[in-house]
Amino acid sequence: MTRRHLLGVAASALLAAGSVFRLAQTPREASPPVALDDPPSGEPLPGEPSFDEMYRGRRIQGESVASRDPHAPGGWSVTVDGRPLGLMRRADGGYFSAVDHFQSYATPLAAARAAVDELGPSQALSGRGH
Repeated sequence: MTRRHLLGVAASALLAAGSVFRLAQTPREASPPVALDDPPSGEPLPGEPSFDEMYRGRRIQGESVASRDPHAPGGWSVTVDGRPLGLMRRADGGYFSAVDHFQSYATPLAAARAAVDELGPSQALSGRGH
């Protein structure tokens, strides 16, 4: 072993140790917890309540896909004024829509309301799911 080799190994070890120490000292932002009303598996249960409401002048309807077909994979069918709203399940257990896909919502209804808020009073859904 040469002195140059030993100095290179020592410098690499010091840089790695410094990086680990810096990461350990950096405060992390905690993401807010999502309160879920859904089952732990993330799949809606057959017979789970559907919704049909007027929200800010828009008709929001949604039902569990499993309530229509018990053999179908879980998920939700949601419409705003009769047009389909693409709704997806997030890894954190919440939901997001094709209209507002940056925020996680605890329930499909909350995600649909947020989509209506984002659309405003005059803009309509395109009719495409995603």
